[in-house]
Amino acid sequence: MEQPIVIESREELIYLLSEASQLEHMILCEYLYAAFSLKRGTDEGLTPEHLEMVRRWDRAVSEVAAQEMLHLTLASNLLTAIGASPCFHRPNFPKLAKYFPPGMQFSLLPFGEDALIHFLFLERPEGMERSDAPEYAVLAEANPAAQGSEVVPVVEDFQTVGHLYRGIEQGFRHLVDKYGERQVFVGPPRAQATQDYFNWDELIPVRDLDSAITAIETIVEMGEGARGDWQDSHYGKFLRVYEEYRAAKDADPDFEPARPVVPAVCRLLSDESNLDLIEDPNTACVTDLFNASYELLLQVLVRFFIHEDENPDEFHALADLSVGLMFGSIRPLGRLLTALPIGPNLPGKTAGPTFEIFGLRSYLLPHRDAAWVLLHERLLELADDCASIETAETKRTLDHVEQSLRKAAAQLEPFLEPTASA
Repeated sequence: MEQPIVIESREELIYLLSEASQLEHMILCEYLYAAFSLKRGTDEGLTPEHLEMVRRWDRAVSEVAAQEMLHLTLASNLLTAIGASPCFHRPNFPKLAKYFPPGMQFSLLPFGEDALIHFLFLERPEGMERSDAPEYAVLAEANPAAQGSEVVPVVEDFQTVGHLYRGIEQGFRHLVDKYGERQVFVGPPRAQATQDYFNWDELIPVRDLDSAITAIETIVEMGEGARGDWQDSHYGKFLRVYEEYRAAKDADPDFEPARPVVPAVCRLLSDESNLDLIEDPNTACVTDLFNASYELLLQVLVRFFIHEDENPDEFHALADLSVGLMFGSIRPLGRLLTALPIGPNLPGKTAGPTFEIFGLRSYLLPHRDAAWVLLHERLLELADDCASIETAETKRTLDHVEQSLRKAAAQLEPFLEPTASA
């Protein structure tokens, strides 16, 4: 039985919108990991028929991942609309997260039956009973329900993503009833991501209660479907992939669409003693490059929402940079990693991108000139790092990534002060 989520204050609404952002972010990473793990050609043991099927699954999962990016952006619009900064921080993989209600667990799995069962569990419509994959054991009892009188934000339990967003919708309605729209929606319009900057028809600015509800409905209906109608939602898309995957495995039990990826890290932190360590030095270098590019992408996204200048050219530059990092660095490096060996400690296993965050929310000053200098400098550092990794198996991809990073740095040069670019 789903308990209603009680939101009585702006603080609690910001807390739950930040939790929703982390949830969208972690789901997005899980989907990308599964898509990156898929094999790419007949040289990996796929028949032409299987290769066509795998490419179809790749498109389906990648499309859903792109829509999760949209959901994260809409959640950011909802946050900035009420005067809060966007939330791009989240717990690190690979481990089961303890920061969400006990029924919401996350880790990185290659494409396969367990991953698809987990995706169906995450995207299931409200009221639908589904079990999660065996890896995702419930870690604790549910938290006590919020009373609505707390002066600090409290953890709320939710059963589905839709359940969480319905509670957030109630919070918006309650605050507008309490304070009025003008006092609730105090965020500057320039702090909104719109279709002018990102290529999503569904990306709307949030400026009042109606637009906030529209944004929430977009997230819920795209994920689990409109009430009772999930055929074209994420849930419906994953169900079709799962049914096709099961039919292919029943016809050929030896069919394996994914590479043997294992989430592994280059260095262990104090709380990660149970993780596998990458021993292959080339793979370790590519892993660090992936994570550095990923963190730079997050810095750019934060910068987009908190950029204090009103020059549209600067917002376009930040939006273009974020898209360029995703498709020019993150995707090719993620796919490359799943083909690289972890090392002699795990023979036959390949690395998967772990999307590590190294404790930073955003270290860029709000001051625009300093931010441009730091972003430009970091792009060139990563391009130089690409050039320093010299192996035949990585050269083609890293040459492409290096060119992409240098092009991005060149596109930022018009915004640098003359002394900074000299």
